[in-house]
Order: sequence, then structure tokens, then C-alpha cells
Amino acid sequence: MLERIQASLTALPPAEQRVGKLVLADARKFVNLPISEIADRSHVSKPTVVRFCRSMGYDGLSDFKLKLAGTVSEGVPFIHRSVDSDDKISDVLVKVIDNSVAAFLRYRNDASTHALERAVEVLEAAWKAERRIEFYGVGNSGIVAQDAQHKFFRLGVNAIAYSDGHMQVMSASLRKPGDVVVVISNSGRTRDLMDAADIARRHGATVIVITASGSPLASVGNIHLTADHPENYDRYSPMTSRLLHLMIIDVLATALALRIGADQLQPLLKDMKSNLHSRRYA
Repeated sequence: MLERIQASLTALPPAEQRVGKLVLADARKFVNLPISEIADRSHVSKPTVVRFCRSMGYDGLSDFKLKLAGTVSEGVPFIHRSVDSDDKISDVLVKVIDNSVAAFLRYRNDASTHALERAVEVLEAAWKAERRIEFYGVGNSGIVAQDAQHKFFRLGVNAIAYSDGHMQVMSASLRKPGDVVVVISNSGRTRDLMDAADIARRHGATVIVITASGSPLASVGNIHLTADHPENYDRYSPMTSRLLHLMIIDVLATALALRIGADQLQPLLKDMKSNLHSRRYA
């Protein structure tokens, strides 16, 4: 989180920069400061303090402080340890797990709950209106899209996934207002996904993008769920980023399930489980 503030500092207005510098000077102390003292020390107004927090992707000062407290209290570093050709199995085990755990903890501390809330709201609206929810991805992200379809259709949602570029463009052309398209991409630079997202949005669908910040795809969607994690693609295929995308899908599916409610879901899932029971060995 502190790295993110440091990287964004020069892009902020001068007044918000002063708030950011106060955070970086002593993050632990900042967590316990009231908004009036933050404003006084930064020589800005109270609304500017709130604007700074929102510029960083948080709902406000309380949300910002909550995530900042988690970062500084746990002291969890952003670890990325590349797998080397001469690594032993024990080294590979530790590195892969460390990368995944660090990425999950960083996402937990940095994720914009406001963006997630908006995403869940439009997914719930689509479910209530019995509209279509589609998941697009290619390569590794195509597998994540298939997993998303599996999770959402079990909730009684009209969901489907496409990993073929032509099918994505054709289906995006058929979208209407009320439909939702979730586009998943690690690089955020795949032409087919960019085209499909743009087409779906022009036809009135709400487009949620799960991708890296600063990528071309990030600016195409109505809602951007940031998923940042560096990986060396020359040496091995995306691993942690795929797990991060799967985890974000899990968050969305779980939140939607809670909105739908146990009274409606439990009979549906119980009947589904009963129908599958006969297909298993005793």
C-alpha cells in the first residue's frame, strides 16, 4: 500500500500530495490521527484528506485507515521470488506458496471495497432481472472465466463463459442494457478482449474488468477490479496472477450468494447435490 502511494504521488494534485507525504513519513502514526489533525499537519482542508483517500481507490478516510493499519501492523512484505532452473523441490514449494500468500495479503490490504461493492451491485441487479452475465478470458484467463461460470451458474445465475475471441465479439454484439460482462486479463492488452469489452459497453451492458492497473483494458470497463502482481513470463507461465483472479471471482460469487440469501439458495443447492449423488460411487 505504501509503495502504491509513493508511485502515485506525482500524479496527485499538490494538496493531496501533502497528505500522501504525511502518510509516508509515519504510517503508524497517521492511522491514529483524527481528520482535523491530518488536515492541519498537511496544511489542507478536511475534504482534501477525503479526496486523497478516494484518489488512492478507497471509500474514504475510515476505509483508508483500516487498510493502512493492516499493512503496517502485519508488516507483510510484497514478496516475489522467481523460480530458478536449479531450484530444489523444497525451494519451488516455498517460493510458489510465498508468492501466492504475499499477493493475497497485499490484495486484501489494497483492494478497493468501493469497486467490489459496485461490481456486486450490478451482478445482483442482473440476477434479479434474469439478465445475462458473461465471462471473457483467453489463455490462462480463459480457464478463470470457465471457473467463474461454474461458480455463478450454481447460484441460479444465467451465466456463460467464452474463451474464443470470435465468440466473445459475437456475444458482446448481442448484449443489452442490464447484462453484465466480466472481462479477465492479466496483461490487459489482448486485442480480442479489448474489442469485446468495447462492443459490450456500446450495446449498454455493464463491463467489469479484472486486470492490471494502468493497462489499456483497465480504462475500457465501467468497473475496474485491480489485480496487480509482477511475474516473469519469459521463465514460467502466469501462476500467482491466475490464483489472484480466481480469488477475486470467489469474492464476487460469495458476496452475490449472500445477497441472494440462504432461503433461496439452500433448496437449490440441496436439489443439485441430490441429483448428483447417484453419479458417485458409494
